[in-house]
Amino acid sequence: MDRQNLTLLTDLYELTMMQGYFKNKDQNEIVIFDAFYRNNPCDGGYAISAGLEQIIDYIKNLRFEEEDITYLRSLGIFEEDFLAYLADFKFSGDIYAIPEGTIMFPREPMIKVIAPIMEAQLVETAILNIMNHQSLIATKASRICYAAKGDGIMEFGLRRAQGPDAGTYGARAAVIGGCVGTSNVLCGQLFDVPVKGTHAHSWIMSFPDEYTAFKTYANMYPSSCILLADTYDTLKSGVPNAIRVFKEMREAGIPLTNYGIRLDSGDLAYLSKKARKMFDEAGFPDAVIAASNDLDEFLIDSLKTQGAKITSWGVGTHLITSKDCPSFGGVYKLAAIRDKDGNFIPKIKLSENTEKVTNPGNKTIYRIYEKESGKIKADLICLSEEHFDEKDPLLLFDPLEPWKKTHLEGGTYTLRELLVPVFLQGKCVYTSPKTMEIRDYCQKELDTLWEETRRLVNPHEVYVDLSQKLYDMKIELLNQMSEK
Repeated sequence: MDRQNLTLLTDLYELTMMQGYFKNKDQNEIVIFDAFYRNNPCDGGYAISAGLEQIIDYIKNLRFEEEDITYLRSLGIFEEDFLAYLADFKFSGDIYAIPEGTIMFPREPMIKVIAPIMEAQLVETAILNIMNHQSLIATKASRICYAAKGDGIMEFGLRRAQGPDAGTYGARAAVIGGCVGTSNVLCGQLFDVPVKGTHAHSWIMSFPDEYTAFKTYANMYPSSCILLADTYDTLKSGVPNAIRVFKEMREAGIPLTNYGIRLDSGDLAYLSKKARKMFDEAGFPDAVIAASNDLDEFLIDSLKTQGAKITSWGVGTHLITSKDCPSFGGVYKLAAIRDKDGNFIPKIKLSENTEKVTNPGNKTIYRIYEKESGKIKADLICLSEEHFDEKDPLLLFDPLEPWKKTHLEGGTYTLRELLVPVFLQGKCVYTSPKTMEIRDYCQKELDTLWEETRRLVNPHEVYVDLSQKLYDMKIELLNQMSEK
């Protein structure tokens, strides 16, 4: 984690292809690659873009050190003239991206790379590694937060993550997706996000009795006193001892602000309702009842339906690993090659699977909002030179079933271009907001979704359409390929 230069964070075939281009093609041939995904994670209705800040750091530090060259030479497959080229390597292209925290949908470019072919090829693996992981965790977090219906979600997954990087950058992504904080102190330090936590069962067990453990903890942390109540017996021991400690604090004139219990086992719905009644009868109606224990969006939703009195949730394994959907599935495909006249020649990838047929050309994305509600109507992928006027009528159609059409009258919708420049001619022109600022922006983005799109099961699909010009280009290329 402490190595800034991640240049060799790549698949070997990226380097072997680079050498092939070096030997057999014009090194300055400009190409366009699109990074996109094909299906929403968790069978949901959307995804959230995350990871751009780390991609920017990667590109800025993209250089082959002497030890990198030495290692590649030791593999016995790279020639000296190519290694000499790598020694002077620097990214010189353009990168456009959907900003972090933005809602996105399948098949639209998350990132567009316009660069000499060798440079564009090299960055594929790292871009997908970073973007796939953080976008997955941010999306999972947003689903969990939605299920909690406004309750705070704490990210508690570091010890269950697949390594330090996944735990730390995953926690960052979880905060972007809506979590109020994390237990990961390194994440807090690196990204200035809130860190919170309580104590473990071992704290209770290390004292002669539960009351003494609670009392000692309360004396040390009176302004953040959440006591783990299920080490022995939640209702007969944990809650009564917590109430005893809180009464003593109140009698001593200690302000009770953030105080209560955490439940980590048992029937959370039943225990939380019983505990709530006990606290209310004891005169502590604002005591927090927090819960953990292998939670995910479906369990939280179920507990809410059962009337559980939990108002704060610590979510670990199922969030930090996105356990039910452990991969995002983003891909990186060639979309165009610039000819000697400076024109981009569109390229298309065919497949027997319709969803794997790519969209060719130099593209951008417009988000279409219903003017009256501010909600997302659809996304429109078009060629980068196309422009639309909100005053004009707009025809949308399903690119897979083009007879399905929607007519939007001028003045009834607004447009927003999603891809923004991040690198131009190798220079970074984008400043990443702070993580908590991205989180706030993401919450506003989520508000533009219809409730039907956010539901956890069988969500409404937001349509991603193609402009007529892009659709015609795609069909023409498909017809050309079928004639060969």
